[in-house]
Amino acid sequence: MSDDIKKLQAENEQLRKELDRLKDELIRLVSRNLDLSERLECDIELRRRTEVARELLDGNIQRQHNADLKDDAQLMALIDLKVESERPHLKPDFCTADLAKMLDVSQERLNRLFRHQTIHRTPDAYIDNLRVLAALQLLREKPQYNIAVVAEEAGFSNVRTLQRRVQDAIGMTPVEYRNMLTRDK
Repeated sequence: MSDDIKKLQAENEQLRKELDRLKDELIRLVSRNLDLSERLECDIELRRRTEVARELLDGNIQRQHNADLKDDAQLMALIDLKVESERPHLKPDFCTADLAKMLDVSQERLNRLFRHQTIHRTPDAYIDNLRVLAALQLLREKPQYNIAVVAEEAGFSNVRTLQRRVQDAIGMTPVEYRNMLTRDK
């Protein structure tokens, strides 16, 4: 019987160890579940915040669009005023984005305005036209300037661009235009 008791005691010891192992495993699993539960709550909170941010962004986009609904005539007058006073088109890197920023409107609003309200189909075409007009004025008023200086002073990035734009606008090159002016004097 003593052998049976020893076997039972050994078996009990193994069962206690197994029970302790199972308790440890249960604690680990409960901790893991708590961690997963916390992560799930964080994920839900993050999704909620993302949705709120998306709604705020949509609202801001709509407000920006509404803010861009200035009267077209007012906006054109503002463009004329700013261009006359600041002459930003004389900088070669001046572009539609800069014009929109200067006027405090979106580029989309500016594109719509030019597409529907002007003879220039785009703000970039308008800027190019201002540069061509400046170049023609320089060719008339400063005959001593060479073409490279005229291109630079009028806001063109290079002489070739000046030549193309003037040719497209008046059907002759800057040199031909200047020669025509000197012949007429």
